[in-house]
Amino acid sequence: MSMSGPRETTFHASLNRPNLMMGGDRELVLLSGIASVLLIFDLMTWWSIVLGIIFFPVAVSILARIGKVDPLMRSVSISSFQYKEYYPARARLTSPSRAERKSWL
Repeated sequence: MSMSGPRETTFHASLNRPNLMMGGDRELVLLSGIASVLLIFDLMTWWSIVLGIIFFPVAVSILARIGKVDPLMRSVSISSFQYKEYYPARARLTSPSRAERKSWL
């Protein structure tokens, strides 16, 4: 049997989509929900209840805006902080060359 073209494999869309909840990164939305619930039920004052009720929608709207721009922003920023010393921001042609990294550890 000969094939007329290259072999194609279909992927389900859920394998390629980022893991979002309410438009924002799932872990950060859950973390902001836990923080607002802790703020409400831990302090149990009127100002903490109001602050906790206001904090969650504001945090979710900010995270949804970030998720719309770049759904993988959290993982990219974590890896950029991890390798900050190795990949410094030097975009000019006249900038000095970077020092070589001594080890990977």
